[in-house]
Amino acid sequence: MKYLRKYGQPPFRVAVVHGGPGAPGSMAPVARELSHSCGVIEHLESAGTIDGQVRELLEALQDHGQMPVTLIGHSWGAWLIFIFATRYPQMVRKLILVSSGPFEESYASGIMDTRLGRLSEDERHQVSALALSLQSPDTTNKTSLFSMYGALMSRADAFDTLPEDKKDTIEFQENVYQNVWLEAVRLRQSGGLLALAKDIRCPVVAIHGDYDPHPAEGVKVPLGRALKDFRFVLLEKCGHDPWKERAAKDKFYVILRDELR
Repeated sequence: MKYLRKYGQPPFRVAVVHGGPGAPGSMAPVARELSHSCGVIEHLESAGTIDGQVRELLEALQDHGQMPVTLIGHSWGAWLIFIFATRYPQMVRKLILVSSGPFEESYASGIMDTRLGRLSEDERHQVSALALSLQSPDTTNKTSLFSMYGALMSRADAFDTLPEDKKDTIEFQENVYQNVWLEAVRLRQSGGLLALAKDIRCPVVAIHGDYDPHPAEGVKVPLGRALKDFRFVLLEKCGHDPWKERAAKDKFYVILRDELR
């Protein structure tokens, strides 16, 4: 799988990094919108380890980017660019963390309860059945089951989304998710994720929806305490994917364009 797609004209001083892990193509609408005013790289992760994904991003930026770049990471992608900036600070002008997962484990415990509380009883039963099937070594059609599970989680994560154009969607990489997310959770649980903040040398901006089940305080409080140059923006009536949200989309892009100037 290729590691990137390019939008707009060079120089490419901005890169968007998707979440999942294993959800390539999900940031394409953001890359396309921003490309009206600047060249944008859409990084596509495929490696099954954190180090591997950092190397992929490094190669993509070295080959196609104009350093230093502004990195925009969504969900898991926010953690990935955070990790990347600690290893290659000279390559990064600014980090924009969109809908990041919480940086301390204590804030993560209620995420699934929040999601389930937004689903119907029938949908909650579906989540339980899908989770059991995905955990079973005898299950053979895990890719399709994982897609169904993800669709239910996305419904719980959203406030009021616009119709979605799936022309840029690339098949979800379930094996990448399983391997990288387990490694990422262990990093957070150990305190190692937040500890990386001491090596961040660039400004960091976090944008978060007030309806996102990933608690805003889990980003705002730890990073506000650990970083010298940090700004937090809360979007109203906004779930986990701001560019899809009817009430928040326009403000989201205004904020991004302001940060890219």
